[in-house]
Amino acid sequence: MIPVTKPQLPPLDEFNSYLKKIWENQWLTNNGPLHQELEQALCDYLGIKYISLFSNGTLALITAIQSLKLSGEVITTPYSFVATTHSLWWNNIKPVFVDIEPDFMNIDPEKIEAAITPQTTAILPVHVYGNPCDIDKIQKIADTYGLKVLYDSAHAFGTKINGNSILNYGDLSILSFHATKVYSTIEGGAIISHDKKTKDRIDKLKNFGFADEVTVVAPGINAKLNEIQAAYGLVQLKYIDEMLVKRRSINSLYRELLKDIKGIRLLPEAENSETPHSYFPILIDKEQYGKTRDELYELLKTKNIYGRRYFYPLISNLPTYRGLPSASESNLPVANKIAEKVLCLPMYSELSLSDVEKICNFVKQWS
Repeated sequence: MIPVTKPQLPPLDEFNSYLKKIWENQWLTNNGPLHQELEQALCDYLGIKYISLFSNGTLALITAIQSLKLSGEVITTPYSFVATTHSLWWNNIKPVFVDIEPDFMNIDPEKIEAAITPQTTAILPVHVYGNPCDIDKIQKIADTYGLKVLYDSAHAFGTKINGNSILNYGDLSILSFHATKVYSTIEGGAIISHDKKTKDRIDKLKNFGFADEVTVVAPGINAKLNEIQAAYGLVQLKYIDEMLVKRRSINSLYRELLKDIKGIRLLPEAENSETPHSYFPILIDKEQYGKTRDELYELLKTKNIYGRRYFYPLISNLPTYRGLPSASESNLPVANKIAEKVLCLPMYSELSLSDVEKICNFVKQWS
């Protein structure tokens, strides 16, 4: 079976050596030594100043919104995983959807201004598949209207623009370290901030709001990354460059083998950017390819090749959100069209190039 994603397991002997340290320290959670070591290691690797580790990316996003004291309405994209919008709802904030641009499927900056109202407090874009949003245009709009910018960078571990980490833009960014992500702590996440005062506030919020043993300064949550997750992350970090090289090779081979198939559209390569190749999405045009996305999806499964219709359905079409005025299909024509065509093919560092060839041969065979 070829799954769409697969966790990268660290060498057992190295992981066991960290587990031995945890046993010797008798410190399992609450900002332990491995947690602190991982925060510093990630700052050094990613080229960022401050990072706060979380037990998962969703709690990181919920807490980031709390930290920025957002309220009212937040402009966001319908083309993402549901956690993006759920995090707003959990903070009693109304999500306002705007359409996406057709090349990288990121939020379309040209549609943002028309969605701003007196109740708007922020923009929540997503670096979809790890490809960077148009950060300059988004920041210009935010500055003009006095809005915060919070980036959902769940797919963007290691993404750079002109050599600078994408995580250094906006007011805050969040990462996900879920088992299927490029870099993993099994479950996990993080908030990237730009000054110590903000990091200190975030660190209090993720630990119930405790400032010290007897003082609670905010209505925080329990979202701490434990020492076993930190150990897993420390070992993973030693091999991340090797994994990224493998992903680049897989991405290049997919592009070479699929580039001339009628009815299959590939995303362009982002200019002046380095991306982790988190996913490999293709768009299927039934008129030219001869089959719908769903037909190809099912045919691949007959060969034990498991893709993912990611993101389908759109968040705006889910029962929870489809009643919002901004969720109407007429407001989101590009996102709705792409959601019906997209299929992410298997992408993980241990995927063999021979398996990539098999996948592409099947895609060609049915065209």
